[in-house]
Amino acid sequence: MQKGKISVQTKNIFPIIKKFLYSDQEIFLRELVSNAIDATTKVKTLASKGELQGRVGNTTIEIILDKEQKTLTIRDKGIGMTGDEVKKYLNQVAFSSAQEFLEKYQNESSIIGHFGLGFYSAFMVADKVDVITKSYQKDSTAVIWSCEGDPKYTLDDHSKKKRGTDIVLHISEDAQEYLEDSRIQGLLDKYCKFLPIPIKFGTKKEIEFEGEGDDQKEIEKEVDNIINNPNPIWKKAPGKLTDEEYKKFYNELHPYSPPPMFWIHLNIDFPFNLTGVLYFPKLNNNFEVQKNKIQLYSNQVYVTDEVKEIVPEFLTLLHGVIDSPDIPLNVSRSYLQSDQNVRKITSYITKKVAEKLNDLFKKEREQYEDKWSDLGVFVKYGMISDDKFSERGEKFALLQNVDGAFFTIDEFKKKVTESQKDKHDKIIFLYTNNAEDQHSQIEASKNRGYDVLVFDHIIDNHFIQHLEHKLGDVTFVRVDSDTVDNLIQRDEKQESVLSEEEQNKVKEIFEGKVKESGGVVVMKPLAPTDQPVLVTKPEFMRRMKEMQAMQGMQMDGFPDTYNLVVNSNHELVAKKILGEKDEEKKSEIAQYLVDLALLNQNMLRGEKLSKFINKSLSMI
Repeated sequence: MQKGKISVQTKNIFPIIKKFLYSDQEIFLRELVSNAIDATTKVKTLASKGELQGRVGNTTIEIILDKEQKTLTIRDKGIGMTGDEVKKYLNQVAFSSAQEFLEKYQNESSIIGHFGLGFYSAFMVADKVDVITKSYQKDSTAVIWSCEGDPKYTLDDHSKKKRGTDIVLHISEDAQEYLEDSRIQGLLDKYCKFLPIPIKFGTKKEIEFEGEGDDQKEIEKEVDNIINNPNPIWKKAPGKLTDEEYKKFYNELHPYSPPPMFWIHLNIDFPFNLTGVLYFPKLNNNFEVQKNKIQLYSNQVYVTDEVKEIVPEFLTLLHGVIDSPDIPLNVSRSYLQSDQNVRKITSYITKKVAEKLNDLFKKEREQYEDKWSDLGVFVKYGMISDDKFSERGEKFALLQNVDGAFFTIDEFKKKVTESQKDKHDKIIFLYTNNAEDQHSQIEASKNRGYDVLVFDHIIDNHFIQHLEHKLGDVTFVRVDSDTVDNLIQRDEKQESVLSEEEQNKVKEIFEGKVKESGGVVVMKPLAPTDQPVLVTKPEFMRRMKEMQAMQGMQMDGFPDTYNLVVNSNHELVAKKILGEKDEEKKSEIAQYLVDLALLNQNMLRGEKLSKFINKSLSMI
């Protein structure tokens, strides 16, 4: 038996490993299985070069729990190690055999590990680690290396007959959770679901049918529980995949979710390596969707689902997988933010998504319009948050009007330039955020030949301001922000049937009805067929209030500000109110007209609504 000491810089290396090697203790299983994958990949590479004695054989990796012995074993049938290699690789922390192998067989194998620390993650959960290994080399002797979490180790011969390595973890008292089947199954599902070598964890029961017709019988059989899909679709050529295969894989990632609308297959090998599939889920006009649905892999090893440093924030609404060996397993946010490859990947993904959307819009516009209720949230969010995407997005972002017609921004701009340009040469995009509540204002606008857009999503406040800034010559005006004659300001004027003195008298009657809102009364000579009193909400104040509400700010200090516009040409104002001698009756009529205007805006509630109903009944 040989004895020695592991070559480290400090005697305190093991406590550091146990507590600080990785931020998540559970990472140990990912690291050890990744090492087993590497060892197996090396065997296959050697076999392809004719440097392996005998057959490769079954290369399935096994995860074995022994609750009585309190051990967890990771068994591979890979390259194995000789005694000298064990001393070289296990006894020098952070010296990785993967690096040596890569240099020799560069570009011919896919090796996961580069740093050599992965193996030592075992001591995060184990008091003792045994490594039982036999090299692929002819006439090699199997050895067992043991270490109890300090720099001392033992190395001895072993009776192991077959090529490969067993890593046996003697689980410590404070890590007993890793002796539970469900815990290990959960970790394997999370970190190893798409590793390139089959991984077995125990067995499972399957039902098979034997015989035919009435003689058919159900036979229950025990089969290996292979926990991973070694050949995920993102590693395959897009041209050889069917839509059904893409949908099936989506269901594998997100069981019980509605089918995706469409997807993008990413495949690039220069100037960086990246593969993956990104799916567009059905958002159903919902902005508060669950994010973290894009999983990041490195050579099929799960890294994280926190991908906002790699994928622009708006793309985190997508679901799917990104796999890049150019991103190391030991990622940190500061690393990702500063890494050049990551910045290139971000730019590439954004470009590919924009190209896909533009392609769909140009080739299948009708289907694209049908999907706009789901796509709109995504495209608007992207245009607001990413300048490059915004430039591309102007080609395929759609505007929908109240009649259900769709336009690109440029198409709508051309459509309304003549009819909706104001005296300052600004093109006015009229819109509603609630077509039902603002029906009368929409109809009045349409009667004037105006086209009204629908912007009824929480993100539209930001999107409107974004478009105003980008387009420069366009201003958005909500249909209830002013009277229809003044939504698009021109130098047109209509004469009032009332004198200035008479208008002031009427204005005085109404001013007391609007004080609580902080608004004002405006006398306007509208058409006699227009409503006698209208409620308008100043565009600037309303936008500011809505923006602050979106940011979660308390709005107690902001009353529901509105103005009263009194039509001086309406008979009820010009004759009924002005001609009434009884001051109390005059005030009652004015209040009734104000309540009607508020009701029309869905703003009459509670006690005021009850009084209005009772008043209406008494009048009848």
